[in-house]
Amino acid sequence: MKYTVLWVRRAESKLAQIWNEAADRTAVTHAANSVDKVLGNDPENCGESRPDGQRIHIVSPLAVTFRVEIDDRIVRVVDVWRFRRQ
Repeated sequence: MKYTVLWVRRAESKLAQIWNEAADRTAVTHAANSVDKVLGNDPENCGESRPDGQRIHIVSPLAVTFRVEIDDRIVRVVDVWRFRRQ
């Protein structure tokens, strides 16, 4: 069963800023689309757990934190930032 992926306003604004400042906007677009797809399919097994019921998932060049609302089948992306591999 699929989940609905919702980006909170703050995360959505940060994603837009990252995209606007990116040298490779296509990479940012592909990463954001991948985040939506993966979180929509299996968010409970995606990424790593964090305190307060949050999880983190990395799809370079992005990283996101999110919460899964199992009963409502909703995933809320609460933060996003540019991730650079070392």
